[in-house]
Amino acid sequence: MSLVAVSDVADFEADGAYAVSVRNLCEFAAKLGDLDLRFTPSPTAQQGREGHQLVASRRPPGHEAEVTLTGTFTGSGAATSLWVSGRADGYDLARNVLEEVKTFRGAVAAIAPNHRALHWAQLKVYGWLMCHSRALPEITLSLVYFDVVEQTEHPMTEVWSAADLQAFFGALCTCFLGWAHSEQTHRRTRDAALQALEFPQLPFRPGQRDLAGAVYRACVQSRPLLVQAPTGIGKTIGTVFPALRAMPERGVDKLFFLTAKTPGRQVALEALHKLRGARAGTGHASAFPLRVLELVAKDKSCEHKDKACHGQSCPLAQGFYDRLPAARQAAAQQGWLDQPSLRTVALAHTVCPYYLGQEMVRWADVVVGDYNYYFDRSAMLYALTANNKWRVSVLVDEAHNLYSRACSMYSADLTHGETVDIHPAMPPVLRGRVADLLNQWQLLQMAAERAEPPATWKLLDAMPEDWLRSLQRLNSAVGEYLNDHAAETHGAWLPFYFKTLAFATLADEFGEHSLCELDLATAPAQGFVEAGRLALRNIVPAHFIRARVEAADSLVLFSATLNPADYYINLLGPPETTQSLEVACPFDPAQLTVSIAPVSTRRDDRMASLDVLVDTMARQFELQCGNYLAFFSSFDYLELALARLQTRHPAVPIWAQQRQMGEASRHDFLQQFDAQGQGIGFAVLGGVFGEGVDLPGRRLIGAFIATLGLPQFDAVNQAISQRMQARFGRGYDYTYVYPGIQKVVQAAGRVIRTPTDTGTIILLDERYREYRYRSLLPCWWRL
Repeated sequence: MSLVAVSDVADFEADGAYAVSVRNLCEFAAKLGDLDLRFTPSPTAQQGREGHQLVASRRPPGHEAEVTLTGTFTGSGAATSLWVSGRADGYDLARNVLEEVKTFRGAVAAIAPNHRALHWAQLKVYGWLMCHSRALPEITLSLVYFDVVEQTEHPMTEVWSAADLQAFFGALCTCFLGWAHSEQTHRRTRDAALQALEFPQLPFRPGQRDLAGAVYRACVQSRPLLVQAPTGIGKTIGTVFPALRAMPERGVDKLFFLTAKTPGRQVALEALHKLRGARAGTGHASAFPLRVLELVAKDKSCEHKDKACHGQSCPLAQGFYDRLPAARQAAAQQGWLDQPSLRTVALAHTVCPYYLGQEMVRWADVVVGDYNYYFDRSAMLYALTANNKWRVSVLVDEAHNLYSRACSMYSADLTHGETVDIHPAMPPVLRGRVADLLNQWQLLQMAAERAEPPATWKLLDAMPEDWLRSLQRLNSAVGEYLNDHAAETHGAWLPFYFKTLAFATLADEFGEHSLCELDLATAPAQGFVEAGRLALRNIVPAHFIRARVEAADSLVLFSATLNPADYYINLLGPPETTQSLEVACPFDPAQLTVSIAPVSTRRDDRMASLDVLVDTMARQFELQCGNYLAFFSSFDYLELALARLQTRHPAVPIWAQQRQMGEASRHDFLQQFDAQGQGIGFAVLGGVFGEGVDLPGRRLIGAFIATLGLPQFDAVNQAISQRMQARFGRGYDYTYVYPGIQKVVQAAGRVIRTPTDTGTIILLDERYREYRYRSLLPCWWRL
């Protein structure tokens, strides 16, 4: 909730008044009690709208619906005035009754007391605004809870005098206005500081000035930009700096820096820390009035993982909203809110760090977090941006990862096995619905067995209607059960319900942007399905994320591998007017020796070519000892090559990526690349060591890439290729070539990191000689 320009809390008006909605005034000043995140069914947005319309249709002639109300509050001293506005749901002039309608599902008694208090606060503010506008000495307030399932009304009525309502209104406004005034001062100070911001790493690196200039123009001119810039030029600070400088010029409320992985977050925070310390050469980050917030996943920031998120279980949830104002004030004053700093503030005020972070999104200037916070189905940053009409700039780091991540966000699957497993855990009254779904699994199996030839995997033109109806009936039954048993502990079956809801939601939007796959494994002896899977696999996420792209005032997607640009534009949804920039590589081609070893790494040829492959690696190692990375298309291939190299060249030091590696193991793997050391580290292409790894100088002097990186030629990818061909006319390239070469270029980018690095890359596949592949390799490589 920024308080200047456009925001959900307050806008600074030309006459010196702040504007705030009734809802947000109460959200800020009237929330009390516990944080309570126990699941309770709630109406959909559509049900809410229909419920309000139905209640209004039941009222007698003369009933006023959607009554617009406004009023002002003038604070004491130097504080400015506050302009408050909103729409009350209904007013009956004859009875002098003002209504606020809230839709719900389940038992009205299950509505939490702090929710009721918030609803009453909103109604009382509307009550004062109505009394003030129509000179009423008193008014009857009716809080109407409407059950969207039973379509019944549950009114709660109180009579209030205008004087008491005015006092209540004044108390909320006084609480809010002090904060609003300080926030407006912060905004002015922030913008002035950003206008004077200096680049902290002068002189610019080669290519970095071109990058910064293009990003600045995109942000000021409010347009999307796709930037391919080589590794090593300082892309992060080269994008963050101009985006910050553009904020006061464009009136941007917030900058979102989105990353695919934790290391990207850390690099962004380091760049922001340098920039905060660069103001007028002070060198002190704390002197810069820029609030930076790091968003971290809940499981990594939870202090009590053994407790549930409600006041009866977790001490940091109990009384959360009572302690939030002081914690919010302290966090705003802190300014630098990376994970450790936010945790310190939160625990000092005995509130949950994760949910304090969620609150501080409203008051931060820069938010650093994962892609999912903006692009996912339930993305918090996108929802706040849309609801609050924020003007935001969005920077997407390592944007080549966004395609695969977005596909996974809008894909879903459900298996027969998990349905079997959940059946005994369900309440007895719901087991019949689960059994119906299990019957549908068997019918799918029988249909597959009757096919000629019998199919265990097939692509469906549409969702199986009977199966989907069974799933929807199950979801409906579970929803009704939760309505009636909201206070129960629902155990293991509640996550299953969330999964079925997500599947059904995506099924409603099924189209050519996704594939529907049926994958069945049979057990003929038993004659029933032992395992089965229905999947909705998204392959063109543009359909889903285009609204998120359009919500950004400016959007910059940048990476070392965004070639060709139209591939990413078509799949990710920025408009056709999106500009693209390829920043020239600052490195001298003489720094990198690139060669092609004419071996075949095709699956059928691997055993025959294995000796030549490892001999090539050993020969290069003997020619120039040092540290190398060797990339393979799979763990199976990696292990074959590792064993053969050990047999034929036992003197070559080697270490290898394992199938399951935690953070400590990954750290140990990279520590072996010592500047004085030598050996070959084996890794999987496209894995954790294929990008985001910085081993400058003698820590890494070369790489072997024993593959083209092409995805498997299986039934799934063939189906994707056919769909891409029909839609874009380049099915093979979209499915195989572009994703494969992208991983190759990323892996090769580990070798040259600075202007003084030198190194060698050996491409171990004869197909690199073909134009379709070579044309996608960096133009500065001399092959």
